[in-house]
Amino acid sequence: MEKRCLIITGGEFSPIEDYTDSDYIIACDKGYEYAKRCGIQPDLALGDFDSYSGKVENCDVHRCKPEKDDTDTMLAIKEALKMGYKRISLRCALGGRMDHLIANIQTFAYAAKAGAVLDITDSNNIMFNLNPGTHRINRREGCSLSVFALSDKCCGLSLKGVKYTLSNGEINSFFPIGVSNEWVEEQAEISFESGILLVVMSKI
Repeated sequence: MEKRCLIITGGEFSPIEDYTDSDYIIACDKGYEYAKRCGIQPDLALGDFDSYSGKVENCDVHRCKPEKDDTDTMLAIKEALKMGYKRISLRCALGGRMDHLIANIQTFAYAAKAGAVLDITDSNNIMFNLNPGTHRINRREGCSLSVFALSDKCCGLSLKGVKYTLSNGEINSFFPIGVSNEWVEEQAEISFESGILLVVMSKI
């Protein structure tokens, strides 16, 4: 299994329990406070620190100016990619400010173009990007399964193991037809030929 970088951001707080298998941990700004709340020691604290002004201890620190093109989260993703990580997990990245939430969702496409799989998880949601190929997704009880096009369109899309199947179809970024599918088997099979797909599993 590929090494994993965990990035803790400053969105809405959600308990972080899946950090022990992380090979490197980055805390973004207020994410440092969240990390300490969960008993997590980051390897790197990064950002302009406009939402956290406390002490930062026992880790490397990269401080940057507030006037920048990248969000703190995007800077952390770029840092993870630069270090060679192809599995990147964001935590505490949902809720909070809507502009940062949208920015975090757009980073899925950035990660995909760099050949990485990015996931965002909180207590109610799991989302991750997929590149073309065949993928098998394990059923999550009590959750819907949705697919969205992060690129203009995803072509040659087939869905199996779900109530609303599809064979060699196409979805685009202008209409959310892939929302709220239902499981009928223990695994769903998703395959497609081109584009970038976002998979979302949300508690119903």
